[in-house]
Amino acid sequence: MGHSGTTLFPDGVALYKARAKPGRPRGPASLDYDGIERNFSMAVAISVVVPVKDEAANVVPLAREIAQALAGQGESEIIFVDDGSTDGTPAALQALKGEIPTLRVISHAENAGQSRATRTGVRAARGEIIVTLDGDGQNDPADIPKLLDMMRRGEASLGMVSGVRAKRKDTASRRLASRAANAIRQALLHDGAVDTGCGLKAFKRDAFLALPYFDHLHRFLITMMIREGYKVQFVPVNHRPRLHGQSKYTNFNRMIVGIADLMGVRWLQRRMRKLSGAKEL
Repeated sequence: MGHSGTTLFPDGVALYKARAKPGRPRGPASLDYDGIERNFSMAVAISVVVPVKDEAANVVPLAREIAQALAGQGESEIIFVDDGSTDGTPAALQALKGEIPTLRVISHAENAGQSRATRTGVRAARGEIIVTLDGDGQNDPADIPKLLDMMRRGEASLGMVSGVRAKRKDTASRRLASRAANAIRQALLHDGAVDTGCGLKAFKRDAFLALPYFDHLHRFLITMMIREGYKVQFVPVNHRPRLHGQSKYTNFNRMIVGIADLMGVRWLQRRMRKLSGAKEL
């Protein structure tokens, strides 16, 4: 199952920030530069990006599972982006770096939201293929090879493989709210997504960085990939109960921000002018 469109750059557009010259002071953090730069000399095949906030009890077992899932997948790295945690999450991750050499930890000075944390990790990533998953342990890292295999076998226009939680382990109220939200979403966006809340995704780094950025973008990655002209495929994945901590979202706050987000994304869809073809003369 997939969706496609047209784009001048079917393999994505790289957006990199040049390094500042030695001795020249850098300006304040911005959308295009936040102090995190990609190291081209240490490129890897796969980067796993995990945004986390106050998940001290979950990050250590999750990082170990991710490392195990990446065995045999080629050179890789694991990037946890701590989004202003106030518990022991950063310390727990730092202590794990000796055990997992491929682990990188990036810390936001203050909470900036899941979408911003994801973008920070993707910009710092050295891999051309990015895998994301939630930091609460509910996404199963054992499914990562399944997504990577589909990405590798896909055609050049495939920009993303998104997981679909086959048997959700959330509360009945959350499942009901998700079904209602997805129905409304489909009526407006028509992107074929049946599980937009699944954090387990694999996508091309350049494709992600070509997307317009806005807060809560992580909830609309499928729509935005299709808008930009990439194909998106779906694969069923496992879902597990949360063992520690609590969700950072409630049904109410999802609904409040979701209404405004839907209208904004619908506007972006309508304002996209696609190309039928282009060539250099």
